[in-house]
Amino acid sequence: MEFSIAVILLFIAGFFLAYLIPIIIIAKSDKTSGTEKILWILAVLFISWFAFLFYLFLAPVEKKI
Repeated sequence: MEFSIAVILLFIAGFFLAYLIPIIIIAKSDKTSGTEKILWILAVLFISWFAFLFYLFLAPVEKKI
C-alpha cells in the first residue's frame, strides 16, 4: 500500500514539474519582456505545451546591441 502511494505522489510531482518547466523557461528568457512575457506565461497556463511550442517558434528574437 505504501509503495503505490509513493508511486502516485512521484507521478503527480513529475506532472507538475513538466507543467512548470515551460513557465520557468519563458520567465527567464530574453526573447520577450514586460506585458508580452506575461501574456505568453498566461497562454502556457491555459493552453499548456501548445503555447510553449508557439513561443519557441513565434516569439521575436531581440538583437542585443
